[in-house]
Amino acid sequence: MARIAGIDLPKNKRGEIGLTYVYGIGKSTAQKILDRTGIDRNKKVEEWSDDEQSAIRTIITSEMQVEGALRSETKNNIKRLMDIVSYRGLRHRKGLPVRGQSTKTNARTRKGKKKTVAGKKKVTK
Repeated sequence: MARIAGIDLPKNKRGEIGLTYVYGIGKSTAQKILDRTGIDRNKKVEEWSDDEQSAIRTIITSEMQVEGALRSETKNNIKRLMDIVSYRGLRHRKGLPVRGQSTKTNARTRKGKKKTVAGKKKVTK
């Protein structure tokens, strides 16, 4: 089993897909890493030799920011936006979409479950 950046990669997946299990590595980055090390993209993770694993590990640790460091940097960036009271920071604080999406009908993912407000009662004569 290959362990890279504290993550156990699934052994039955292809190399380029297996590397995406590490936070901060997407498909294109995984392809670049495999091309630089000279490993076939279609080779399964369990078929990697120890030398190939160490080559991948060296590239990731020396040149990339992944997992905990990347998560903390992202969290600090959002916190900084909230502290300087920027528009994006306010949207983060209120739990609304940050990038200009419409909120009248959609945005349920950010806003959460519907909170139904009762309508006005009709006055009877």
